[in-house]
Amino acid sequence: MFQTPSMTRKLVVAITSVVAAFWLVAMGFGVLIMQDEFSEIFDSGIQETAERLLPIVNDDLAGRQAGNAPRGVAEKAATNREYLTYQVRGRDGQILLKSRDAPSEPFPIALAVGFSQTDTHRLYTAGTADGSLYIQVADGLDHRREAAIEGGMALFFPILALIPASIIAIILVVRMTLSPIEGLRNDIGTKDGGNMIPVDEAGLPVELRPIARSVNLLLERLRSALEAEREFTANSAHELRTPIAGALAQTQRLLAEVPPSLAARAGQIERSLQHLARLAEKLLQMSRAEAGIGISDEKTNLFPILDVVIEDIRRSALGAGRIVLHAQGDARVERQVRPDAFAIVVRNLLENALVHSPARSIVDVYFDSEGLRIVNESAVLDQATLASLTKRFTRGPTQAAGSGLGLSIVKRFVEQMNGNLALHSPATGRPGGFEAAVRF
Repeated sequence: MFQTPSMTRKLVVAITSVVAAFWLVAMGFGVLIMQDEFSEIFDSGIQETAERLLPIVNDDLAGRQAGNAPRGVAEKAATNREYLTYQVRGRDGQILLKSRDAPSEPFPIALAVGFSQTDTHRLYTAGTADGSLYIQVADGLDHRREAAIEGGMALFFPILALIPASIIAIILVVRMTLSPIEGLRNDIGTKDGGNMIPVDEAGLPVELRPIARSVNLLLERLRSALEAEREFTANSAHELRTPIAGALAQTQRLLAEVPPSLAARAGQIERSLQHLARLAEKLLQMSRAEAGIGISDEKTNLFPILDVVIEDIRRSALGAGRIVLHAQGDARVERQVRPDAFAIVVRNLLENALVHSPARSIVDVYFDSEGLRIVNESAVLDQATLASLTKRFTRGPTQAAGSGLGLSIVKRFVEQMNGNLALHSPATGRPGGFEAAVRF
């Protein structure tokens, strides 16, 4: 599963890679320059050694020829390594003197003053003015390579340790720099149909202010569009209810006046108009749910809304004496929910429970800080049926009148309220029944 690309991760990886690459390139150039400088230092060392030894060796050999005791040089301990070796050679190329680790055979180079190099050594040859005596001082190339490698490692390991430290520093700097973007992203992510508060531009950098300004303009246009839609919905509800109610009233008067032979047809018209009124109300509620009015910017105490809806339904023939509320009288549950949206949720759940339960059976309403539970008597429903009840125009195995929209409207509103609607059959703690639970 691919992870969503992160701007912070990309910046950290890119900057660290570039910095590490520059460091490594700089280290490579440093090693090359250091190797060249080492060669100059070592060459200067063997040249100076040869030029200083030549007169000493010349005097020593001249003293031996005159019968004087030669000036001795203290021998090194056998365990010490000689970095520089030398051979003193005569005009004919024969070795007259040599250091302890110098080869027994003459160096394979000509007797000419200056630098020379073999596969294993770098040499400098110094000679007397008359050409009778030459001294050749050699420095092993492996010694020079060892010095270059150790110098390179002295540069590489600190850089290797600095890379993770630089990654941490880059992460902190990048996060600090991108924190306004993160804040703007989180602020924009909270905007929906119920949260239209403008984005705060005051604390944003200059580069991000045009984005925030554009988002605020878009929110303003969206807020105006939603308000217009809600106003249209409210006006439409009023305009639709009035003619339907008038037609229903006239039909009921007609039903009281027509002869018995026409009563059946008039009754059919009355039932059709009642069904049309209920369907129009549900469709308007569905339209309001689609408009996203479920959530609010301000908190609302939900218990008074629940109490008002229950009392209103208790006054109807359908709910008289059937609803039992289980809640504390001073219950106070505050949520960022629009009062009219919560009232629609409660009304639809109660009407669903009353219509689809046996006549004169009790409907229990449980309300607390966790949410709302409405339980009614019914036959046990299977899981497939429960899963389909929240779909539009879907009804369970019942003969009761209904539109199949109530639970779909409830689910839509509850989702906008950042809640959850769960249907259970049998009801919790009961052998049967039906339960609709709304969790905040």
